[in-house]
This record gives sequence, C-alpha cells and structure tokens, in this order.
Amino acid sequence: MDVKGKVIEIIAEQAMLEPSDVTMESTPEDLGIDSLGLVESIFAIEESFDISVPFNANDPTESDFDISSVGHIVAGIEKLIAEQRA
Repeated sequence: MDVKGKVIEIIAEQAMLEPSDVTMESTPEDLGIDSLGLVESIFAIEESFDISVPFNANDPTESDFDISSVGHIVAGIEKLIAEQRA
C-alpha cells in the first residue's frame, strides 16, 4: 500500500469511516476528528511509517506540520519519509 492509501486508512479508522469516505480535501473537522483523535492518528502514522512527525499535540497551530487537510498530511508524511531515506 502506498503512503496516501495507508494515511487515508489510518485517518478513516480514527474517524470510524470507510476509506472511500476520506478525500484529499477532507479536513479533520469534516471527518469528525477531534484533537485527541488527531493526536492518535499522528501516533498511528508515526508507528506505521517509523517516522517522527513534528507535531505539537498541546498546540497544533504551533506545529511545523500542516494538518489542515488529508492531502497536506499525506504530502508532509511523504516529505518526512523522503528526508529519512536521504
């Protein structure tokens, strides 16, 4: 499974939705994911890809990691994976 598919699967599971219900334009709010759910999603993504996401759970707006949409999350994860492999 590619990065996009796996991230969508993790987010869909957290939102208790089918992956087909999650689009790249979806925001966490659109999917009904609260701040705790978002933190749990980030932890699951970190574990799944063996990376560390620069995400401030106490103040998400202060994070360098863009969580405004699924597409931005996927792009950020792909960038982190590429940096780790470099």
